[in-house]
Amino acid sequence: MENFRKVRTSEEEMPLPFLDLSPDVVEMKVKEGSKIRNLMNFAMAQMELKGSRQIIFSGCGRAITKTITCVEIMKRKLGGLHQVTKVRYKTVLEVWENQDLLSAGPAQNLTVHKNVPSICILLSRDPLDPNQTGYQPPEPQHGLSEAGTDASGSSTKGLKRLLPPSHEELLPKKLQVQVPDSLRGSGTTAGQLD
Repeated sequence: MENFRKVRTSEEEMPLPFLDLSPDVVEMKVKEGSKIRNLMNFAMAQMELKGSRQIIFSGCGRAITKTITCVEIMKRKLGGLHQVTKVRYKTVLEVWENQDLLSAGPAQNLTVHKNVPSICILLSRDPLDPNQTGYQPPEPQHGLSEAGTDASGSSTKGLKRLLPPSHEELLPKKLQVQVPDSLRGSGTTAGQLD
């Protein structure tokens, strides 16, 4: 394969695996090179400013981890979202071109069909059927209020976790040697030769 160069990649288009989607559903197609900040800015604007009730995050191959990260950020920021996750395989078509200049014939192309894992996650403000496969109910709020305080009234924002003790703190303290007064007054100190 060292004489071949990838010239084109295309994904098989598949219908969304969810039934009864709202007409204003937004699909976020997450790619391997997508920036999470950009994805989240657009998705949050759709859900908060435009009032969308549902949003779908989808990604395949190496983008699956980034897709799940976006979903978890969205659930933490908005709260109260119902989730349905569907996992499937998607066919990716790669076209490789022969770069070997020594061959006298025309350049040969190689076509590779790959089946890569794919994930689609639906987040909804409206309740979804809890009996469908992949359903997750909204996470409980753990007694937090809107202002970020717990039930006792103390703030939960800006809390820092305690760090483990430093390396120096774990080492035993250096032994201190005490010299008796009788040796101090004799005028000899350690390291001096008479």
